[in-house]
Amino acid sequence: MLLNLPEQAWQLLPIAALIGSLMGLGTLARGSEITVFRATGISPVRIAGAGLIAALLLVVLAVGVGEFLAPQLQQAAKQQKAFSKFSDVTFGGKGGAWVRDGNLLLNTTRQSGERTFGGMTIFELSGDHRLRAIGHAARATAGPSNDWLLRGYRESRFASDRVLSRAGGERRLASSVGAGFLGLAVDDPRDMEIATLWKLIAYYRANALDARPFLFAFWSRIARTVAILFAVLLPVPFVLGSLRSAGAGARTAVGLLLGIGFFLLQRLIESGTLVFDLNPVVLAWLPTALLAVVSLTLLARAR
Repeated sequence: MLLNLPEQAWQLLPIAALIGSLMGLGTLARGSEITVFRATGISPVRIAGAGLIAALLLVVLAVGVGEFLAPQLQQAAKQQKAFSKFSDVTFGGKGGAWVRDGNLLLNTTRQSGERTFGGMTIFELSGDHRLRAIGHAARATAGPSNDWLLRGYRESRFASDRVLSRAGGERRLASSVGAGFLGLAVDDPRDMEIATLWKLIAYYRANALDARPFLFAFWSRIARTVAILFAVLLPVPFVLGSLRSAGAGARTAVGLLLGIGFFLLQRLIESGTLVFDLNPVVLAWLPTALLAVVSLTLLARAR
């Protein structure tokens, strides 16, 4: 739980920035400091510009936590959970998991959905631990009873005097290792840092594979960070108007409603991106774009 806290804090940082800005500016408004600023000719745009300085500091903090701290700690949490529940698992390389299932060795490196994985490699051993076959699937989808549908599957099977090759196709694989376990062992695109996502997008495109989950996660991380700027701007027109004399409780309630609404909109879009086959880049930026339009429109109308 402790190792997962930085990732959760990063996800909630736009909401925290909005509530913090609303509380800070509201305190100035209740003490008439905002009124003094306006009386001396300071425009709402200049007040918003001062808020942006604090927002830029939060953006730097978000980049540091979201790209360098949270992904590594969350992966460590997943590994610890996997080690606690399963004994036949090891990790090799960044995001890679090796699992033994009877005479099979499974290696997975990427997760593109709750039950969908890419880059699964299968090593089949004989009873005396000799390598019998190596197979690789471009995508593996977990079935309802721990069976796997392997798509884009290629295999090399070793006979006594030759190697038998199997061209790309599909294969059903019965295994006791389900998607629930592999979900502990590999990274979800939403938990990956931007540099890793960029490499995976290039890999998937080069191999004519579906890169939408990684494309959406890539732009969503950038958009979520940019949203901090507009989350700090949104309270400015409120404290200049309807919430100028409101108490701390009212300002907190408004901030929570706005922040939770933004958070739920992001979650709704994340859930519907792949289901409805929509443009992942547009959807990734949609919550931030709506927040920006609302913030700038209200700020332009502030008096």
